[in-house]
Order: sequence, then C-alpha cells, then structure tokens
Amino acid sequence: QTREKEYYIFMLLLQTGMLGVFMALDFFLFYVFWEVMLVPMYFLIGIWGGARRLYAAIKFFLYTLVGSVLMLLGILALYFFNAGGLLGWEGLGNPATFSILQFHEIGASIPPDLQFWIFLAFFVGFAIKVPMFPFHTWLPDAHVEAPTAGSVILAGVLLKMGTYGFVRFSLPILPDATWELLPWMAGLSIIGILYGALVAMAQKDMKKLVAYSSVSHLGFVMLGLFALNGPGINGSILQMINHGLSTGALFLLVGIIYERRHTRMIAEYGGIGAVMPLYATIFLIITMSSIGLPTLNGFVGEFTILVGAFNRVWWWALLAAIGIVLGAAYMLWMYQRVFFGPLTNPENQGLQDLNRREILYLAPLVLLCFWIGLYPRPFFDVLDGPVRAIVAKVEASRETALADTGPAASAGQVRAVAGGAGE
Repeated sequence: QTREKEYYIFMLLLQTGMLGVFMALDFFLFYVFWEVMLVPMYFLIGIWGGARRLYAAIKFFLYTLVGSVLMLLGILALYFFNAGGLLGWEGLGNPATFSILQFHEIGASIPPDLQFWIFLAFFVGFAIKVPMFPFHTWLPDAHVEAPTAGSVILAGVLLKMGTYGFVRFSLPILPDATWELLPWMAGLSIIGILYGALVAMAQKDMKKLVAYSSVSHLGFVMLGLFALNGPGINGSILQMINHGLSTGALFLLVGIIYERRHTRMIAEYGGIGAVMPLYATIFLIITMSSIGLPTLNGFVGEFTILVGAFNRVWWWALLAAIGIVLGAAYMLWMYQRVFFGPLTNPENQGLQDLNRREILYLAPLVLLCFWIGLYPRPFFDVLDGPVRAIVAKVEASRETALADTGPAASAGQVRAVAGGAGE
C-alpha cells in the first residue's frame, strides 16, 4: 500500500502491452508490445511482491528475455525469406514487410526444413510464456511473490499470450513443421497436464497450488491446439477464457483470505466455512469451475478438448482425462482442509465474511462461469470461422505432403507426413 502512483502506472503499461500483443497485425509491432509487457511486470513483482520478490522478478525477466530473443530470430527469418532470401534458402522476392497477414499467405511456400527451425524459435518464446513443461519453473515463483492483482493478470491474460502465439502464428504460418513436431508437442502437453496436477497435490501453500494448477490447465489448452481439428482448437481457445476466469478468481479469493490472516498455508486454516459462509460458497463454485463440473465453464472447454484429442489419437484423451481426475483430487482436498472440520485455530474465529466491494468484483466472474457453462454457443459461433480457416491451412499442408511422393519430396515433408500419421 505504498507508491500507489507508480503501481498504477505500471499496471496501465502492462495492460497497454497486452492489448497491443493481441491487436497487432504487424510482426514488428507484435514484438515491440511483447517486450513492453515484460518491463512493468518485472517491476510489479520486484517492488510490490513478497519476501523473495527480487528472485522471482529476475527469474521471470530472464526466462522471458531468452524466449523473446529466439522469437525475434524467427521473425527475422520470415522477413528475409519473404523478401530476398535467407542463408541457403532462395527467397520469394516479395516486397519487404512484417505484415502478419502476408506471412499467413506465404506459409505453404516456406520450405519444410526452414519451417522446422522457425517453429523451434517460436516454440521457445511461446512455450516459456504459456508455460509448457519443462519451461514452467518461473511461474510458481512469480505467482507466489506477485501481488494479488499481478497474479490475476498473469493467470488471466499474460499466459494466454503464449497460447495465442501458437494458434495465431505457428499453426497457420508453419503447417509442415506443425505436423512434423505434432507428437512432441502433444507429449509435452500431456506431461504438463499430469506433472502440474501431481505437484499441485503436494503443495502446502494455497497460492502455489493454484499456480501449479495453471501448468496443468494450460497443458489442456496446448493439447487441444495440437489436436489440429475443429473441436480441439475451439475448446482450447474457449479454455483460455475459462482458465482466466476460474484461476483469476481463485487468486482473488486467496488474496482475500491473505489480507485477513496474512498466511496462505493450508494447515493454518480449517473450518472457516462456519465463519465465512458466503466466501466458502463462492470458493466452492470457482473450485467446481476449475475442475470442470457440468453447468460451469470448465466442463465445456475440457470436454471439447477431449473430443478433439480423441479424434486425433485416442490415448491422448485417456491420459488427459487422468489429469482431470487428479485436478479434482487436489482442488477438493484443499477445499476440505480449508473450509471443513473443527474451527480450532483461535485466529480464524473472528474472520470477517466478504464485504460489498469483494462481492462486486467476484460476482461478474461467477456469472460468466455459469453463462459459458450453460450457454457456450455464442462463443463457439465467433470462433468457428477463424478456426475452420486455421484447420484448412494445416490440413492442406498435410495433403500436399502426402501427395508429393516423387523424388523431389524433402526429408522435412516426409517427417511432416509421419508426424500426422497418428490420426
């Protein structure tokens, strides 16, 4: 509660950077806004964070910076190939541009071996931001040390920049490399789902538990994207929204109890549902949303992703479903330990329930969870056209590679066909 002016300046700069990333139609602007976002988040964690805030802020900065440098190399490779050429690859001779729409048009013309290296450059930048396993280690530290508002924005919007990068750039611009690396991407996604859930189950700190749950939930998003079909990608994009609502609300709820007790340790609580019934009710709704209870938003996204994954490779869906069971286990176990049982700790007996301000900012999140869970069609109607276009680009690349069986077929095309053979 100090240096408030600087705090709000950094928050506004952070929002500006995030809006620019999602609105940019030019790769240069996209990269500028991507970097603009990094600086205010570093200061929000480093100045207003917890006891280990400097460690968490520097770790976040270094991870993201490494990914950004590699992503810049990928962008420059696209730029030079589109114009005069790049290293041993003959260019297309088009006017020099950073237009994202132009790169969408030339994606099929990029040689598969060049696509492979550009995809890897993008992959590191986007995977760190998601974060995918094994690039996730910065996230728990950043979440735990960040102020509550920083954690909410980090979970609700910042992580989606990575998944947005995959669906906006990697899939439509680099379709051959997408098929080639499909098994690896799906494998890392499934590992993230299971690893995040298992580690979350072992946490004693509520905020750290929610942070590791994000690793698991974002694994679902990535699995749906790389199912490379309509249900998978539709479900993934919807699940990006769902994760922002549910996990953002969980961080708000953890922040509320932290303001009252100044501890996030699960063992310090127990039985507080008796003194905070409204808080316990909203926490239960958001918990059920996070684990995918029918009628709430998480169910729609996860079910659609599972349909897409099953249509691609059936055992992907089976392993992901195990992650859902583990997610229900760690969330319900946390809820049981915090809200049920005897109220033995005297410091919890005088806790105040939610006030009017807290109800006002939690109510819209609860309503949105029910809206998406009960009537998701407006969201799918908006997504259907763009997702069909992405799937068409990726499928066209695969059909071309399958048809090209002559001596001119490159090793990259052969690997791309093999990568998609698991359908």
